[in-house]
Amino acid sequence: MTGASRPRDEGGRHPGDLTARVPSPVPPTGATAASARAHARAAVEEAWGAAGERPLKEDLIDLSLVVSEMVTNAIRHGGGLTGFEVSVERDGVRLAVSDRSDAVPDGAYGIGGFPRTHGGNGYGWPLINRLAEEVTVRHRPRGGKTISARVPLRPALAQDWTGLARARSGAAGGSSPSEDASAGHA
Repeated sequence: MTGASRPRDEGGRHPGDLTARVPSPVPPTGATAASARAHARAAVEEAWGAAGERPLKEDLIDLSLVVSEMVTNAIRHGGGLTGFEVSVERDGVRLAVSDRSDAVPDGAYGIGGFPRTHGGNGYGWPLINRLAEEVTVRHRPRGGKTISARVPLRPALAQDWTGLARARSGAAGGSSPSEDASAGHA
């Protein structure tokens, strides 16, 4: 059976397929790292929730960090954000961030070391390269570039999310372990 003959839902997906392409959260000129993070996380939660699963919260944190760095780099160093796409897959999330610059960022294709001093290059690319895979830079025909990366996601155990939901709702009687651990470090 070919992919074209299988039924699709209103989002264009095949039943049981988590892959979903999601457009920019807001017009690119007004997008922020915070809106992009919220959009990416919502896309993952919607796609995985529809399949009755949730990713590990650690993987969602990694996703948030990668989205933040990619979008911030486009805004600060790429002449502005011109596009943002999220494609949710069963075992990861593909991100595509477009900007106006043709320049390939230093460190785009390597693990690189974290800087000892802040001389213009920060922690962004080393962080992206450690948390993401399949990082590519593609020049666009009319100028600018699109940087794509895939952030892996692993399924969480059901009991992990039950405890988290209770902690968030206050039913667990107090703060969560992560809140307890970070309370003295504000």
